[in-house]
Amino acid sequence: MTSETTDVVEDGYQRGLSARTVQMIAIGGAIGTGLFYGAGGAIEQAGPALILAYLVAGLAIFVVMRALGELLIYRPVAGSISEYADEFLGKYLGFTNGWTYWAVWTTTCMAEITVAGKYINYWFPSIPVWVTALVVLLVLFVANLISVKVFGEAEFWFSMIKVVAIIGMILIGTLVLLPIAGIGPDAGPSLTNLYGDGGFFATGFNSALLSLQIVVFAYVGVELVGVTAGEAADPKVTLRKAINTLPFRIGLFYVGALIVILSVRGWRNYSEGNSPFVEVFAYIGIPGAAGIVNFILLTAALSSCNSGIYSTGRMLRSLSQRGDAPKKLTTLSSRHVPVAGIVLSAGVMVLGVVVNIIDPAHAFAYITSVSTVGIIFVWSSILVSHFIYRRRVAAGALPASDYRLPGAPITTAIALAFFAMVIVLLFFSESGRIAVVVGAVWFAGVTIGYFLLTGRRRAMHAGK
Repeated sequence: MTSETTDVVEDGYQRGLSARTVQMIAIGGAIGTGLFYGAGGAIEQAGPALILAYLVAGLAIFVVMRALGELLIYRPVAGSISEYADEFLGKYLGFTNGWTYWAVWTTTCMAEITVAGKYINYWFPSIPVWVTALVVLLVLFVANLISVKVFGEAEFWFSMIKVVAIIGMILIGTLVLLPIAGIGPDAGPSLTNLYGDGGFFATGFNSALLSLQIVVFAYVGVELVGVTAGEAADPKVTLRKAINTLPFRIGLFYVGALIVILSVRGWRNYSEGNSPFVEVFAYIGIPGAAGIVNFILLTAALSSCNSGIYSTGRMLRSLSQRGDAPKKLTTLSSRHVPVAGIVLSAGVMVLGVVVNIIDPAHAFAYITSVSTVGIIFVWSSILVSHFIYRRRVAAGALPASDYRLPGAPITTAIALAFFAMVIVLLFFSESGRIAVVVGAVWFAGVTIGYFLLTGRRRAMHAGK
């Protein structure tokens, strides 16, 4: 083991995430439950046009990641997403950003343990979803407490399984589409399924637009590489490489996979509550394939929740170090793990188990819609922080990064306009309106919390 991967940095973390681990975390972060499970409802809503929705949203996400990458090269720091908001947008937005990102991953993890329970039901339908959700949360909670290396290794193999699975599905699906291969049904699989049943916009252009809520949620996790900045070996090199592969990942794992899925079997055969990956393998008729894919999808859910526990613990510690969260949350274990933050986050995630007990049928859709508003706010704050950073560089106040966002500030403005459009579109669906209302309540609560905290600080300062 080289010193490069074990050095303890000044804020107490250990650089225990190797280059190979960060690369795989970056890849795995772009492949989550939103694609594997949520795509069924999105296909039902948008038809083949979902491919275009994923492509357009992917371009906006790439702009966000290149903006984040430029900031990371300028100053790689733990809790970077919130740190940049604090530096460039002010104390209030730094506070709001950090707590919102924590809430995004907390609710995302709730969604993932919900889906994990549904996947277990494939084999054991008598086990309640909430039981599986609780067991999964406990196991991943313990793994994250051990060390960052344990988290990294677990995430590496979780991501490896997802990558192999999706590439395998694309290859097998491609063979099914080739008449000379002799695999799958003799009639049915064809590229004409992309436009032959009602056209590419089979459910209408408006339906394709409304699917963006589900599509945006599917990309939650791509920004996770920014959270690893404080524990990644040689972060300025490692993070640059991870971000550079994003267009390829979006093209292959989202656009490529959906083209194959919708060509092998027409869009009308997929529906909300059923994974299109399981459905397509069952349709092809490969013995045991649906069970194997179901295991892979379970792995994807475990991977995302593993990342959620990791990121929320680090974000709470970053907030605590700036005085935006209780001081006890700065605590690191002897293994350089933010144990207090992880314990608090996992405790809140137990609410996901409660939601599954109360309303398991709608738990996934409700929780994911809430996450959407928060992650759009976080991504937008990255873009605005980058814009201000560029202005300060131009004024000579800050050093320039050698890893620059192409086309800025025009690309920045386009991406921000896209996210604003998604927020507007949320008002046109019931789940979207719920997300907006809950989001408004959340931001009101965070604002009240900030001003109460600020008032307390002033009172303490005046009393000295």
